[in-house]
Amino acid sequence: MKSEYDLIIIGRGAAAFSAAIKASEITSGQASIAMIGFGPLGGTCVNVGCVPSKYLIEAAKVAYIQSHPRYPGIVPQKNSINFGKLIESLREAVRDERISKYENVLKSYENIDVYDGKAQFLDGDTIIVKNNSDTKKLKGYNFIIATGSSAKIPKIDGLKETGYITSNTVWDLNNLPKTLTILGGGFIGLEIGQSLQRLGTRVTVIKEHSTVAPGIEEEIGKTLMEILTLEGVVFLNGKKVSRVYSRSGKKVVEMQSDMGREEIEADEILVSSGRIPNVADLDLEKAGVKYSEKGISVDETMKTSNPLIYAAGDVVDQKYKLETLAASEGSIAAANIYSGTEKRINLQLVPWAVFTEPQFASVGFSESQYNATGRKGTSRVVPLELIPKARILREKQGIFKIVVDSETERIVGVHALSPYAAEFIIEGVYAIKYGLTFRELIENSHIFPTVAEGIKLTAQSFTRDLSKMSCCME
Repeated sequence: MKSEYDLIIIGRGAAAFSAAIKASEITSGQASIAMIGFGPLGGTCVNVGCVPSKYLIEAAKVAYIQSHPRYPGIVPQKNSINFGKLIESLREAVRDERISKYENVLKSYENIDVYDGKAQFLDGDTIIVKNNSDTKKLKGYNFIIATGSSAKIPKIDGLKETGYITSNTVWDLNNLPKTLTILGGGFIGLEIGQSLQRLGTRVTVIKEHSTVAPGIEEEIGKTLMEILTLEGVVFLNGKKVSRVYSRSGKKVVEMQSDMGREEIEADEILVSSGRIPNVADLDLEKAGVKYSEKGISVDETMKTSNPLIYAAGDVVDQKYKLETLAASEGSIAAANIYSGTEKRINLQLVPWAVFTEPQFASVGFSESQYNATGRKGTSRVVPLELIPKARILREKQGIFKIVVDSETERIVGVHALSPYAAEFIIEGVYAIKYGLTFRELIENSHIFPTVAEGIKLTAQSFTRDLSKMSCCME
């Protein structure tokens, strides 16, 4: 191990790996790179985020469809869920992904040294790495901070003493809780909540606001809440949790609202109140790096207030916290350091999705966001039941929405609540990136029958009544 490196990356998740690989490629493996972190390699996504949550979602979907078949003539099957066996298979899947996509990948890069420990800046180009009693001092010519984020825990009386789980620790459960109370309306909580509901848990979501979750189009959010409610998820909106305590082996959540004091018992509590950037204990002040409780401040090239230090991923003060965004930012930071470029990322072209069933996927502006910029937008909304493939799937609840600039007719936002929405939202990315109008989108033939055809049909609804169209009408 060296004491000086061309590039020191603090973090070992998606942004860190993307940055290390990109820097290695640009320099043909000549750049000496240190990657510093603790816990399993791969960070949040592979270990406690995307991979385990989507595994659980798909498993729960299989169980739900077996007991709730969509088609006449198929007899419902009563499920017998071995949750312990299911969760162990989930952990094996996580281990396999971590080994194949992170641990084994590092073997191809002899120029990358991996350190276990926590990093702290001593000044603008020097850090110490602490691992228990072992301390190392490292000097770097360039830095990328990619320490990610952690679950945000609200300050609620008795919560810590009573105990709770987060999206990081839910994977430690060995037994399926009979009842689960979710604090907050975070999207991750909705994904986990619906999955556990489908496996047999009775799930209740407590939220202070009335929408299903912030950042989602109003009509789409309302529909998603209705769908989850029909599956048995209970939403207690407009409730503020005031206290948590134990009673007779149960966890009790006490709430306050306009209706007065209420309480609910649960076997387990899941905190889903968002995430906070991991900036504590880095001593960023000593490095001259500006930050706040929202994260590290960067310019569009991912550079911090210290020109030697860049930041990428969830630790950055930005709207989205996504694995794909983190990887893109890590790559951009490395390219800007070693190629002398000024690559930038346009957050309006970043798609995001919620893997509930149906899925919600979005890119660009919502209608209200676009109008708030001082420009005028207009939109069309098409219910899922008007999409032929959705009727074939016997899926009725969902929405497609396209937002366009009223003057230019260019597409500025695409949103869908439907089966497979995360799979085809990329069409919205290209439409916005290349400045397509809704008329130009219509000119491109789409495969029939597909759910993705809903984007084209929504574009067509700007000019005609869909009920008076035959299939595949241009």
